[in-house]
Amino acid sequence: MSTLEVRNPANGELVIALPADDAGSVALKAGAARAAQPAWAAWPLSERLACLKAFRDAVVAQRDALATTLTRETGKPIRMARNELDGLLPRIDFFLAECAQAIAPETVYEEGGLREQIEHMPLGVVANISAWNYPWFVGCNVILPALATGNAVLYKPSEYATLTGLEIARLLHEAGVPRQVMACLVGAGEVGSALLAQEVDGVFFTGSHATGKRIAEAVGGRFVKLQLELGGKDPTYVCEDADVAAAAASLADGAMYNSGQSCCSVERIYVHEAIHDAFVEAFVQTVGGFRMGDPMNEDTYIGPLTRMPQLDVLSAQVADARERGARVLTGGQVGGGSGNWFEPTVLVDVDHTMEVMREESFGPVIGIQKVRDDAEAVRLMNDTRYGLTAGVYTPDEARARRILAQVHAGSVYWNCCDRVSPRLPWSGVRDSGLGLTLSKYGIQAFTRTKAWHLRTAG
Repeated sequence: MSTLEVRNPANGELVIALPADDAGSVALKAGAARAAQPAWAAWPLSERLACLKAFRDAVVAQRDALATTLTRETGKPIRMARNELDGLLPRIDFFLAECAQAIAPETVYEEGGLREQIEHMPLGVVANISAWNYPWFVGCNVILPALATGNAVLYKPSEYATLTGLEIARLLHEAGVPRQVMACLVGAGEVGSALLAQEVDGVFFTGSHATGKRIAEAVGGRFVKLQLELGGKDPTYVCEDADVAAAAASLADGAMYNSGQSCCSVERIYVHEAIHDAFVEAFVQTVGGFRMGDPMNEDTYIGPLTRMPQLDVLSAQVADARERGARVLTGGQVGGGSGNWFEPTVLVDVDHTMEVMREESFGPVIGIQKVRDDAEAVRLMNDTRYGLTAGVYTPDEARARRILAQVHAGSVYWNCCDRVSPRLPWSGVRDSGLGLTLSKYGIQAFTRTKAWHLRTAG
């Protein structure tokens, strides 16, 4: 039997070696899910939602132990691990409150004995290949509405967050969800490939653009529901009338939180030339106060990167920027000792010839570029193949709306950044993905519509 090693990214130590799935076990779990799904869909919605409520209660009761597991396998600072679990609760509450209305049958016409209705039916068996950076968030964004709407779920957590994935499955089973209906698959890319080879009715993926492209190619021509939540190169523009100190503090957190390993981390900052120098000074001062260290310490803000290969990506981006004329104001180096450490890094004098301003960093690295006016800012914000989030800092809402209306992004922010709301759809354009999660539309994403034509006899 093959195994999957889970290592602590803070020191490289082996946490545990887990038995891994293979093509045969994946096929068995897929067959069991297919057989069990109709009975699960026949459960009253209230009973399925009761399972989600029991799952929520268990997350609250076991929060600290779950946070410790998350920190040990991903390197996420412990207070941020607890923040993720705390932040999951409003999402669960949203699904509990809104699911019934989101999938309620709709009567759209009734006259002369003819009634027309729309019904929302479960897709069937859903494959969910999930991410490691926020495994509770991104996993449950798919798993919970999928289960609530009557689907069975084949869930492959990232190999970098497998222990958390197993905990999610365990808590759902203990909450009353049948094991065949919620199956967790353990393994790396080959297990994901085996999952994609199964007969499924929907594929939901969160991760990199490169992997998303391979998944799209793997299921192409099969006519199943495909949803891809991919990365971004998220820009923000700071106008000359912005509160410099407030914008710098907000954007430093938006760029460096979770060691910059967020899909919606701020990855490019454009600052009006009138306040550029003052903004940079305040930004660097804020970053200088971010403590890097043991992720189990309460005062640690910058932890290790979860994936060792990302150290090379960040090093190459910084080297490329330097060669092309950028200045490193702080950081720029791989940290010493064992583990996957990279210093929080701020670059200025950057431009779009540099990789750091064009390709996703997914780490604590940020480039800050001076711009002349709003038009130049918009042009540069749109000079990307991505389109996940974008933001503007200014006290003038009308100005912010004018700018953001021109920017190609699934989510836009005025005087804030790096936030996700369960009430709003989470989506991207261009190479940032396909489809959406969250909001009532994210609940309906796990259903197909069925049209009813009903005529009274006689």
